[in-house]
Formats: sequence, structure tokens, C-alpha cells
Amino acid sequence: MDRGFFITLQAMRRQLAAMPCDYYQIRLIHGCSRRPFPGEQVGSAAQLSREPMVRFLRLRNREGYDVFFHPWEGRLNAGYILVDLDRAEDNIIDSMRANGHEPCAVLRTSPGHLQAWVRVSLTPLEPTLATSVARHLADLYGADRASAEGRHLGRLAGFTNQKPSRRQLSGYAPWVRLWFAQTGLATQAASLLETAPRLFPAACPPIASSPPSYSPGAACSLTPAAALRIYSHWLDRLRIPQRFSPPDWSIADLWIAKELLRCRIPADQIQTVLRLGSPGFPRRHSDPEDYLRRTIARALQTKPMPFSARAFPGPLGDAAAANVLPAG
Repeated sequence: MDRGFFITLQAMRRQLAAMPCDYYQIRLIHGCSRRPFPGEQVGSAAQLSREPMVRFLRLRNREGYDVFFHPWEGRLNAGYILVDLDRAEDNIIDSMRANGHEPCAVLRTSPGHLQAWVRVSLTPLEPTLATSVARHLADLYGADRASAEGRHLGRLAGFTNQKPSRRQLSGYAPWVRLWFAQTGLATQAASLLETAPRLFPAACPPIASSPPSYSPGAACSLTPAAALRIYSHWLDRLRIPQRFSPPDWSIADLWIAKELLRCRIPADQIQTVLRLGSPGFPRRHSDPEDYLRRTIARALQTKPMPFSARAFPGPLGDAAAANVLPAG
């Protein structure tokens, strides 16, 4: 028997059961380089819990990748808010419960560091509203404001925390342990949804408020300053500089292209934004126009989708192919 496998599987199942949602997004990020593993995946709790996927995630974790996830509702928030208690006080969870902000899941990501998930809605929320609530809770409990964003990913229980700064004296990476898991809506959820927008009215601008240079036919007339403004807007919204130092600009280009495609921006306009707004472009690309075409093509192929064998390339093989969700 593989005892470690079953411990991981049990922790995953408990956390997912406490945070019910049709689908969850998984992302792997290397603890040292902060580079993401290719592919962003969306699947059900049953799919995440299947043996081939659990073994695949454990293997990547041993190779140095942290395992992150969040309940997924496309561009919306699924009703869950992450409170990243980077330097948690002993009674902080008791305080949250006393205030009617009861977490449905609490994880100890390393000694002195907790992550709490609070369910504030049974229906999806606009990112603006969810981010307002996240910032309000972060201020109330002294949580990390850099993580106070409506679609921020948290850690998945049952894997190790691969951040070098979190290593134990023994040299081993600490386990991400599930301290508490119980399905439930925060008692003061309605009050949070009503109060937070007044405190943080511009926490996360909606997609519709993006710079006006997205109008049809704007590609040729887009100025370098406008392209830089658009690129910087999404760079900040995706928190790429905060998450990767220094950023890999090819990855940044890809992620921004994906977001613009979701906004139904034509491919030629996205190429113009990257050409004029990406720092130092064309950098070392021998054929810049071919690079832009390939970036757009890859963005079209790698948008979040149900699990497939091509999503996490590697040892999953035919076993993962059997877990494909029906199209649409």
C-alpha cells in the first residue's frame, strides 16, 4: 500500500467536500523558479480525485512544484474568498468565527502560516465584488493584501509547500495540512456583500471598464502609449510582477493574450498590444511576427477547459484521456 498516496487523497477529498463546486482549477507553480507548469486545468472533484491525477500531482510536487487550486466559475468568482493569513495569530480563526466569518476550510501551509476559505455566496459573484470582500477580510484579520483578489488561488491540502523560505530545519518541505473542513456559508455573508463594495468601490475594475482602445478596427491606430496602458492594465490585474521576479515576458504575453481573447478582442489587435506594449519587444526573437502568431495560437489552445490528456503533458498518458469531460 502507498500510505502517502492515501493520505494525500483523503486530505484532497476533505477539502473539496468542504468547498462544493462543479469544477475546480488546478495550477502548478515551481517553488524556486516560480515558473508555471504548462497547462491550466479545470475538472470536477471526482476527476481530481482519480488515481492517475493524484499520482501525477504528487510526482510534480516532488519535483518542486506547488499545487494550487480554486473553485472555478469561468471569469466569475464561485462564492469563495481566500484569506491568506501569512503570520497568523493563535486565536485568529476563533475571531473569524465570532464575527460571523466562519471559514469552511482552514489549511496550515507551514508553521505560523494559515489559509482560510470563507464562503460568502451560494451563487457566482462578479470579480469586482469578490475582490472588495477579499480586501475587507484581509484588512479585518491582517491577512496578505497581495492575495486579496476575487479569483486568487490557494493551496491544495495533502502536498508539500515547496517555497525555499518555508523549509524546515531538517531541510524538508512542510506538508500543507487541513486543519478544519466543514461545508457552510458564513453567518455574516450578506453583510459582507453589502459592506465591502462601499469600502473598496474600485477594488477590481470590471472587464467592461478596460481602456477604450479595444474598439473594432483599432489595431492600426493603436499608439504605443495606449498599447502599453492596456498591457500594464492586465499585467497588474494578473499580478504577474508580484508572483514572478523577474517575470518571464513570454509567459506574460501568453497570459495577457488569453485574457484579451476572453474579452473577444480580435487576434490582430492583440498582436498589436503585444508588439507595442510588451517590455523590450522583440527582445531576442529572430522572427517577431511569427512569435506573435504562435503566441495567439497557443492562447487559443490553452484556455481553461475540462481535463484532457494533452493538458498536463507527461506520464498521465491514456489514463488521463479516459477522464475527458464531454465538450461544452
